[in-house]
Amino acid sequence: MAGSVKKPSRAVSKNAAQETRAAYLFLTPALVGLSVLTYGPLLAVFILGFFNWRGALAPSFIGLGNYIRLFTTDPYFTDSLKVTAYFSVVSVIGSMIYSLGVAMLLNRKIPARGFFRAVFYLPYILPAVAVYIGWSWLYESNFGLFNYLLNLIGINKVNFIADSRLVVPSLALIAVWLSGNLIVIFLAGLQNVPRVYHEAAMIDGANAWQRFRHVTIPGMTPIIFYNLLMSLITNLQVVTPALALTNGGPGNSSMFITYLMYRYAFKSSQLGYASAISFVFFIIAAVFTAIVFAASKSWVFYEGGEK
Repeated sequence: MAGSVKKPSRAVSKNAAQETRAAYLFLTPALVGLSVLTYGPLLAVFILGFFNWRGALAPSFIGLGNYIRLFTTDPYFTDSLKVTAYFSVVSVIGSMIYSLGVAMLLNRKIPARGFFRAVFYLPYILPAVAVYIGWSWLYESNFGLFNYLLNLIGINKVNFIADSRLVVPSLALIAVWLSGNLIVIFLAGLQNVPRVYHEAAMIDGANAWQRFRHVTIPGMTPIIFYNLLMSLITNLQVVTPALALTNGGPGNSSMFITYLMYRYAFKSSQLGYASAISFVFFIIAAVFTAIVFAASKSWVFYEGGEK
């Protein structure tokens, strides 16, 4: 009959139900792992934040005591937030610019391109502690390579990691050098920008900068967003530089929030208080992540999407 709507067959409905059950079945291990390894510990940390737990002593419930102490009397918490934010901003901006620039160079047809791609990715897979110790030799004030080069051009020696004004930028430079994973992701994104768009822009007379600004960047916005988010989360959780080199110094100028947790938990045995810091930091990181997601709606463009 004309205009009639055919009802879905039972076979189609049965197949859809089977596919749904299969999907939930295959998702079960991932959901269990996520619950046990992520949500379970997060819940435990939240609960422990309400207890005074010192080493082998039995935990005692103190309510909001740890959180009140955190925001009122702790001499390190506010400074550690500022240091972490400073390091994250410098590291994220530096890593994004450096990684995209290197990726664009490695995307060109140059001799030994595969070798150079491996060279720039290699720092990312090296043991982080070994990398930071190796850089500490470069930063050494008397015999380090950087001060030797500065001495050649008449500049006095610089205490890169012993000066409270320079320690965070110096450590951020190492983090930028370690961003080989971002380079690889940017490189993959560059190769997925349709060549036809560049050719059309060249026909219209666009120069290299105009093609980069109006073709490459818009086509790369999903990759830029992903790398920005991953770099932000990674650098907010920085702890290796303080553990390997500075111990939070000089003074408290490299007292990152994660290192502060480590000190309270494993050096002072204040496990409940460290849990409170950890949960507050989780909330702060979640807020920053939500801001990045919300802002992305105005500048991330997907091919075939509405924007």
